[in-house]
Amino acid sequence: MGLDSAATKPHERLAQALAGDLEQVNTMIRARMASEHAPRIPQVTAHLVEAGGKRLRPMLTLAAARLCGYDGPFHIHLASTVEFIHTATLLHDDVVDESNQRRGRPTANLLWDNTSSVLVGDYLFARSFQLMVETGSLRVLDILANAAATIAEGEVLQLTAARNLETTEDIYLKVVRGKTAALFSAATEVGGVIAGADEAVVKALFAYGDALGVSFQIVDDLLDYGGTAATGKDIGDDFREGKLTLPVIRAIAAADEEERAFWARTIGKGKVADGDLETALALLTRHDTLNRTRQDAIDWAATAKAALDDVPAHDLRDMLRDLADYVVARLV
Repeated sequence: MGLDSAATKPHERLAQALAGDLEQVNTMIRARMASEHAPRIPQVTAHLVEAGGKRLRPMLTLAAARLCGYDGPFHIHLASTVEFIHTATLLHDDVVDESNQRRGRPTANLLWDNTSSVLVGDYLFARSFQLMVETGSLRVLDILANAAATIAEGEVLQLTAARNLETTEDIYLKVVRGKTAALFSAATEVGGVIAGADEAVVKALFAYGDALGVSFQIVDDLLDYGGTAATGKDIGDDFREGKLTLPVIRAIAAADEEERAFWARTIGKGKVADGDLETALALLTRHDTLNRTRQDAIDWAATAKAALDDVPAHDLRDMLRDLADYVVARLV
């Protein structure tokens, strides 16, 4: 999802403040996505890596390390690692979701094929572990390895929860914490760890990344029912794919017999007809689940900002606070 919809853009200010580091990250990414024997690897990777993504997750690592006073080289490795893990998951996700569009462009699996997307994703995961090892920190390796496992676990949980009308809010939060928040929190946590920050600061950075990631994904899910084409995906994709996101879970919980039959047909059985998206939107509005979910996103952003109270005062800390506000400003 893009972050371009609000009037001010904290991610751009963050990118400006970290411009030198980001250039080194981009250089490292290009060097490490190269392959002497398989030219398709850099072709597929470049299609996604250079498609205009905001580098949000690597910026979180760079900012966390810098605001903790780090001046060594390995935050570049870790930021590159985070971007490789993210790119690998996107390549795999687009195959699983049978997506045709990513960041406003045709997906790699559409331009090449599913096999290429899966195998190149595997290559990027392997590259990410090589980069982690180069830092020489077993704790960093532990954090990012756990994050990679949690992301995969979250995706599988989402797969098993899809089209299941018994999916609860707790399961939804587990999915979000897995597939999205795990990499956000690992990105911020390893920045503090590589900088040798106090444990209280590392814990606060983790908490910030976790809450920011949850808020980010809730907003993404809301935009599926109220965004624009500028967000880079088609409105109603989640509905058509039978994904149980928070607004829908709440609408199903409040549904009468007729409404539940509608959800059972569309979400449960995947039989979506013309006009069903409009009906779904009407039901979400009737039960006020979009507004309630929007408030959840705002609350998670507030939790993220509060976590930064335990982080050293720094211009980058202020930018991270603004970023949390901006994530939910996409809903305006």
